[in-house]
Amino acid sequence: MTQHQPSPGFERGTDGPKVVVVGLDGSDSSLRAAAYASGLARRQGALLAIVYVQPVMPAGAALGVPVAGTTEEIAEGLAAEIRTAAERLRGIWDVRWEFHTFRGDPYTGLVTAADELKADAVVVGASESAGHRIIGSVAVRLVKAGRWPVTVVP
Repeated sequence: MTQHQPSPGFERGTDGPKVVVVGLDGSDSSLRAAAYASGLARRQGALLAIVYVQPVMPAGAALGVPVAGTTEEIAEGLAAEIRTAAERLRGIWDVRWEFHTFRGDPYTGLVTAADELKADAVVVGASESAGHRIIGSVAVRLVKAGRWPVTVVP
């Protein structure tokens, strides 16, 4: 009979997720992903890490639209909506959650978030963009990375 030696330090996928990372950008599919991830975190007693990835240079920057202020406003607006929803559901639907912002493209930002937050699971909404056919959707790229279980919510 072989004895199993416990691995030292952080271990992914032990008895279910302890940290669930969900990407949120305000789109309908990301809001559905956040709702799904919230339920998963609640049932597992896990921390829900809600991540907004601020684009470094979105298309509007090329047209002279102020970028930094706009992405900060989006992040602040999303965080305010989450706080309002959490307060409204307090005592009925209690979930430990944190809101994080990272800069970069969505894929790189979510990978950085999942690594830094030691995610056990990543949840994203299905792509609503036609552009994913060219470079691949964020969800597909996360799955191909093969570093965490990834759930894609339609």
